[in-house]
Amino acid sequence: MTIRIPTLRAGEPYYSLELQTLTDVRDGSPVAEVSQTLPGMIARDLDRIEEHRRSLDAFTVTELVEICRRAARLFMEAELPLGDSTQTPDDYVRQLAATAGMPEVMGRANMAKIEGVMSGIDGVLDGLTRGLDLSVLDGGWGSQDGRRLSYLRQTEALGAILPNNSPGVHNLWIPAIPLKVALVLKPGSAEPWTPYRIAQAMIQAGCPKEAFSLYPTDYSGAAEVLLRTGRSMFFGDAATVESWKGTGKVEIHGPGWSKVILGADAARDFEHHLDLLVGSVAANGGRSCINASGVWAAGNGREIAEAMAERLARVQARPLDHPEAQLAAFPDPEIARRISEMIDQQLETPGAEDVTARYRDGNRVAEAGGCTFLLPTVVYCEDPSHPLAASEFIFPFAAVVETPADELLSSIGPTLIGSVISGDETFRREALESLSIDRLNLGPIPTYQISWDQPHEGNLFEHLYHQRAFQAA
Repeated sequence: MTIRIPTLRAGEPYYSLELQTLTDVRDGSPVAEVSQTLPGMIARDLDRIEEHRRSLDAFTVTELVEICRRAARLFMEAELPLGDSTQTPDDYVRQLAATAGMPEVMGRANMAKIEGVMSGIDGVLDGLTRGLDLSVLDGGWGSQDGRRLSYLRQTEALGAILPNNSPGVHNLWIPAIPLKVALVLKPGSAEPWTPYRIAQAMIQAGCPKEAFSLYPTDYSGAAEVLLRTGRSMFFGDAATVESWKGTGKVEIHGPGWSKVILGADAARDFEHHLDLLVGSVAANGGRSCINASGVWAAGNGREIAEAMAERLARVQARPLDHPEAQLAAFPDPEIARRISEMIDQQLETPGAEDVTARYRDGNRVAEAGGCTFLLPTVVYCEDPSHPLAASEFIFPFAAVVETPADELLSSIGPTLIGSVISGDETFRREALESLSIDRLNLGPIPTYQISWDQPHEGNLFEHLYHQRAFQAA
């Protein structure tokens, strides 16, 4: 039976006449009908967003933290409402695989990540607020360490334009609820499952349903969400998010260009770090902005590329229900082919070589279990200015670039996460001072190893709240 997924309007399900059918990536069979929301309805609903947000004021932050903890167990274990039916955890994993191409084993791993953030939300909030006594948010002001503090909320709701690539990114908006800010979510076109399940877990745990609105919609509806929520986050590719940069109201989550950066000593001993290099590229199917798309080294570049290529070429395309699946499928096979063609076209520019081609049995585009995949690709770039040296794709892809140590950190370009490995104290100090690296992992730490109490792309608390000067007599 095809599942009917409604819009959530302040927590109330609404079934639209306009539907989007989600199909199984393996055989094109219908999986779900998703109610679509027109921009006018979003605008009318958000006229009442202050009223909806006030439902959270009936709770203290401590109580909302406890609700989040209870919701963690429900998200992981419970049979939850899904439109006019229900969804078990196994249903969720299978549905995620069917429409988003996420292998079931990866779906379960991402569930565990979400459960971990929800159950440990107090630690996440402590990191976001740098140890603020959150009872300050309950009364509007308070005292801590002998100082009077007041924080002004900047919005009634956090809008979020969400992606299809990986469920783990939804951890970024979860803290809004204990911070007493309502949520207005536009799910990815192929992946309504995760935000819907999180919302239902929260509601079943005791969170007021009015705090959740979920609007499957098109680009115009997404723009309505961004324009009408005082603060928002936007996940998308570089071209999509470009026009929203610099507004101050939209937190941009675009390409990461994350990198592992090897100083001269680590480059000489790269074999000791090979597991880290391969894992940073390939973990979670290479679908995240926290996956490394580059390995920049102060020596032994070709040797590093060869060793990585030999290891990554062992990764096979497997059916989505295979217990050892390591690659995610492309819901649209044509996109996979176009990406592969783009890489081949850029390889025609001198100075780069697909090293994995020598180890791979067949083409980069592969099929298994009725799905289309891109096999891991390692490119060695002799020239740091080669276009592939600054490329990022939604599969395990990495450019290995060799640059002299004294030019390395000035050449890497924008880097969401930089794992800098070196025992050279001068090089480590330069990494600490680098303006190119947003999140610095100093030492042998994989790029995908995230501590959620230290956000890797913006600070949600600072996005939602402003500390103001305050006196009280």
